[in-house]
Amino acid sequence: MPNKGTRPRTMDAAEGSITVNAPVAAVYKRWLAFEDYPKFITAMKRVRKLDAHHFIASLGFNGKLYDTTLEMMLRVPERRLAWRTLADHLAPHHFAAGVVSFASLSDQSTCVTLKLTSSFGGAVSNRVDKYLRNFKRLIEEGRHKSKNV
Repeated sequence: MPNKGTRPRTMDAAEGSITVNAPVAAVYKRWLAFEDYPKFITAMKRVRKLDAHHFIASLGFNGKLYDTTLEMMLRVPERRLAWRTLADHLAPHHFAAGVVSFASLSDQSTCVTLKLTSSFGGAVSNRVDKYLRNFKRLIEEGRHKSKNV
C-alpha cells in the first residue's frame, strides 16, 4: 500500500548529565523557567506560557520552524521535571518529551541529568550534551556576575 508522502517518524532518544556549580534549589528554579529555554535549548526559538502547565514553543529543526504545545506533566520540587509535546494541529506528526532530574552533590553543586526523546530529527545525543553545557554556562555565569556586583 503506498505511503502517500507521509512516512512514519523515527524516534531518537538520548541521555546526558553534567555537574553545575550551584545549589539544587537554584538549578531547579532556573530550569523551571520555561520562557528562558531558548537561552540554552538552541532548537527553541520562543516559548510562551499559556497556563501553569502548558506552553507554546517555536522549534527550529532542519531549517524548518514548528510551533507546538508543550505540557508540563510532572513537577517534583528540586528533584524532577517532565514535559512532552501534545499532538495538535501545530505539529501533528512530531513528538518530543523530556525529563530532567536534579541531584544535590553538595551545598554548592548539583548533578543535572537530561533525558530527551524526539521525532523532529537531528542528532539528539549531540543536542542533549549541548543543551546541558549551555545550561551550566547560563547558571554559572549568572552566579559569578551576581557575586561581583
